[in-house]
Amino acid sequence: MSRKDKKDGFPDTTMTFGEHLEELRFRLIMAIIGLLVGMTICFIFGQGIISFIVAPYLKAVSNNPNPAARLLILGPAEGFISYCNICMISGLILASPWVFYHIWMFVAAGLYPHEKKYVYMTIPFSVALFIIGALFFMFFVAPLTIKILIKFNEDILAAQSSFTFRQYVSFVTTMMLTFGLTFQTPLVILCLNRIGFISLEAFHRSRKYAVLAIVIIASVIIPSGDVISMFSLAIPMYLLYELGILLSWLAEKRAKARKAQNT
Repeated sequence: MSRKDKKDGFPDTTMTFGEHLEELRFRLIMAIIGLLVGMTICFIFGQGIISFIVAPYLKAVSNNPNPAARLLILGPAEGFISYCNICMISGLILASPWVFYHIWMFVAAGLYPHEKKYVYMTIPFSVALFIIGALFFMFFVAPLTIKILIKFNEDILAAQSSFTFRQYVSFVTTMMLTFGLTFQTPLVILCLNRIGFISLEAFHRSRKYAVLAIVIIASVIIPSGDVISMFSLAIPMYLLYELGILLSWLAEKRAKARKAQNT
């Protein structure tokens, strides 16, 4: 059956509306099972994960002898809630290969064979980029951002920084997810281009709009809206946008060369 023969509201796919819903239900169930397994593992090794997450803060305040610089827990259940949040986010990162596999399989289910091959090629790179993005924040962005913010509070505001454990965990875990998802940008651009949804010329023409959109997105999703974190996200986002264009150009050039050899 061709795409034009579809009469169920999805004329541009190889599946019916009911088949899309069934595929979505199956993929969601499998992704949730993987997430639960990842969370369970992280609950078991939670103390080590917390040490890893708190490390950037301890590094930033290592030269501060003031006891008030330690992370605080203000409510009776706040520590436990933060622990659960850490295990949930860490479980998602741990299960990301499984989760991303099912996300991309849902996308591929509605495509033709020549389109699916690009999705299959994308899966391992998608997982790798997600993990790289999360670790990039933890090892490079987080220590620098926290140190600068503490220094700003002390030198400009003449105030002693004292963060709660819950605030810090929320900031770090949210930013880890944000950076991990942001690092998917080049693959999304590559897939959209190779499948034929958006041309390479359209991406080139949209550069100025992409810059504006990136700044707006970064300013919206950064917790507390601090400028340092916003630009630490916006700059990699734009570089990843350009990387996506470069990958699309290389793939297009390779496809043209292969086509010329076959003719």
